[in-house]
Amino acid sequence: MNRRDLIVSSGAAALTLSAPAAASSVSSRARALYKRALVFDANLAPPFGDFPYPDELAAIVRSSGVHAAKTSFAGTNATFEEAIFEIAYVQRVIESRPDLFLQIRVASDFARAKAEKRYGILFSFESTDMLDGKVERISVFRNLGVRIMQLSYNLTSQFGSGVLADPALKLTELGRKAIEAMNSDGVALDLSHAGPATTKDAIAASTKPVLITHAGCAAIHKHPRNKTDEQLKAVADKGGVVGIYDLPYLTPSPKQPTLDDYMAHMTHALNICGENHVGIGSDSLMTPFDTSPEGMAAYNKETERRKATGVAAPEEDRPLYVEGLNLPRRIEVIVDALLKRGYSERVAEKIAGANFARALTEIWG
Repeated sequence: MNRRDLIVSSGAAALTLSAPAAASSVSSRARALYKRALVFDANLAPPFGDFPYPDELAAIVRSSGVHAAKTSFAGTNATFEEAIFEIAYVQRVIESRPDLFLQIRVASDFARAKAEKRYGILFSFESTDMLDGKVERISVFRNLGVRIMQLSYNLTSQFGSGVLADPALKLTELGRKAIEAMNSDGVALDLSHAGPATTKDAIAASTKPVLITHAGCAAIHKHPRNKTDEQLKAVADKGGVVGIYDLPYLTPSPKQPTLDDYMAHMTHALNICGENHVGIGSDSLMTPFDTSPEGMAAYNKETERRKATGVAAPEEDRPLYVEGLNLPRRIEVIVDALLKRGYSERVAEKIAGANFARALTEIWG
């Protein structure tokens, strides 16, 4: 099951769900803030489905309260042709429901999505296979609306190393040219899956802010996908933003992480980066993770495939959710948790989406 299979199957599973309500424990103060804030998730897939796009799925998207999200396309190893096919598919979904969807291409689209009560989809890549080492393809995909890209997935690429590769592997010369092209074309550089040396080199090479859209904090739980304080601070010092994910890598296996575990990473990131440089990147589906026997069987099959190809991270042995956040309005719950821990409404609103919108505005400008 690749990324496209997963997002399409999530639509089929979602048809069995009713439009989700807010968590009952969320305070009225948090609900009011969530309603007025720009809500942006830096790595979230909405439920996709066949045509015509089902009203049942539209109800879930609308009730989520999310105004826009970065969605990763083309899996971990898609070819150029496969990436084009998937982009074309999602663009048709957007075209088929202009009342519901909007493709995020420029910074003003964030406010537009919120004002028009539509859900903005920001196209991104995690892999680089579709580039096939051709830097000029960055511009091609940028013109199709892919406005955030990485230099590698978990392993190595022609541009640099991923988090499961030798940590000493540096940014390549071709990687420097790729960053130069991204900076020139207004494509945001995402270092979520980049290895330590490549991350350090890439931050130094970029003339614009860089992002870590979805990760955790290594100081809370040491794991290849979690970032060190040095890396977190370097991104903040560059003007970028770090998004905290709700994956099981927040805690040691076999524990399924809870909201308190999530907030330990969130508050640590705020202490290291500051209130202007932290956001949310769920790295999840909008619909709840399916823990039914059928859902777990599909997940276990995908996990075995990832292990066979070498891209599976350590501790990839638990369902992909955080207890308390396995719902479409997860950012509302996080906002509530911030307020209950004494953070101001100003800080909570920045984390809900304003920080990423600000950074992307600077990068794309």
